[in-house]
Amino acid sequence: MLADPDSSPLAERWRQRDLSVLWHPCTQMREHPDTLPLVSIARGEGPWLVGHDGNRYLDAVSSWWTNLFGHAEPRIAAAVARQANQLEQVMLAGFTHEPAVELAERLLQVAPRQAGRAPLAKVFYADNGSAGVEVALKMAFHWFRNRGEDRRTRFVALENGYHGETLGALAVGDIPLYRRIYAPLLAEAMFAPSPDAYLAEEGQSAASRAHQAADALADLFDRHPGEICAVILEPRLQCAGGMRMHDPVYLRRARELCDANGAFLIADEIAAGFGRTGTMFACEQAGVMPDLLCLSKGLTGGFLPLSAVLTTQALYDGFLDDSRERAFLHSHSYTGNPLACAAALATLDIFASDDVITGNLGTAEAMRRLAAPFSDHPHVADVRQAGMVVAFELTRGGNRRTPFDPAARVGLHAYKAALRRGVVLRPLGDVLYWMPPYCIGDEQLDLLARTTLAAIDEAVACA
Repeated sequence: MLADPDSSPLAERWRQRDLSVLWHPCTQMREHPDTLPLVSIARGEGPWLVGHDGNRYLDAVSSWWTNLFGHAEPRIAAAVARQANQLEQVMLAGFTHEPAVELAERLLQVAPRQAGRAPLAKVFYADNGSAGVEVALKMAFHWFRNRGEDRRTRFVALENGYHGETLGALAVGDIPLYRRIYAPLLAEAMFAPSPDAYLAEEGQSAASRAHQAADALADLFDRHPGEICAVILEPRLQCAGGMRMHDPVYLRRARELCDANGAFLIADEIAAGFGRTGTMFACEQAGVMPDLLCLSKGLTGGFLPLSAVLTTQALYDGFLDDSRERAFLHSHSYTGNPLACAAALATLDIFASDDVITGNLGTAEAMRRLAAPFSDHPHVADVRQAGMVVAFELTRGGNRRTPFDPAARVGLHAYKAALRRGVVLRPLGDVLYWMPPYCIGDEQLDLLARTTLAAIDEAVACA
């Protein structure tokens, strides 16, 4: 167990200053600091966060899935510092700069490709993942409007999907906790059944489940001919939906259905991209290329907010006209910020120099070995993995049909138990998961596995 953080005067001072002025994201503030710990962090070192309380915390969730190579990674830090001494910001309307141009070129070089399709050709920048999704949705809708196809106003998203918190992104999300209260403000999307392998019937394979969901998507197209402008999905795993995973065959079917029905495919790789699932982008595992690819989070290695939407030349050409109304006038003040672009370029440099994907495959195998025994735990219904993402579904008696009573807050108890042992395991309901920085070593992985087991045991004992 770590030293009691409450015994640190310095940490307590920061907590009190925080609570007097800050409103934290995704938090019921009434729970701070008694029900939900508030940990004050002084600095980061590789996979570790170091608190003002003197404790070290293994960042097993990569600080909301953003950090790739460890905190304070010196190569990225140096690139940001160099750029800060040259150009910190210039508007990208009517101006350009080297980091934005070079980053766009390099993103297009590493983007997913598909035989027989023209490659992605243009990059539009925004500030964060939600904003990137907004860009993609507006582009898809506006492109059809420019063609006079006014009936193409509908978006299809997946049940249990999540794409962000801004109103457009929230409209294509299907997690009640986030969208229910704002429903009167949201555009109406259509939700297709998720290909989630966890929902498969007994004896049904993940691929069969994916085909079943794809058949339902096909039926949705049949019932709304000429109305759907795009399908948006998270390839391979629905992160905020509980790290639920699906077979790549669904992506292939979705690509085929969009082509057959004249709709765009939007791939939200904000969390899954940049090596998380075993390939640079999850779409590669299905051999498909989307019409619009949304990137963020790991794009800058976790250093600065930035998102990018990659799209085709054909979509771009659909906005070229003498009329400003037909132009894509979406804008953010910090679009293509030079500092963020410099961080992203340094991130791509590390991918190029360190053979990151090969290293991740080895780490993923170590994670698989450490996670395998959890399948025998009496209260673990499922252990699933996609590359360097491993999830543990906690249920009463390990039965998929008997979840714990939400009031028991098993996930929260597990989070607190892990935190006391120096590991950050922020749960998704009663799902614990590992999504560590790529620099995590064998000793840290062993600590992660031991701590997760202890946290589960302590949490279920309270239920």
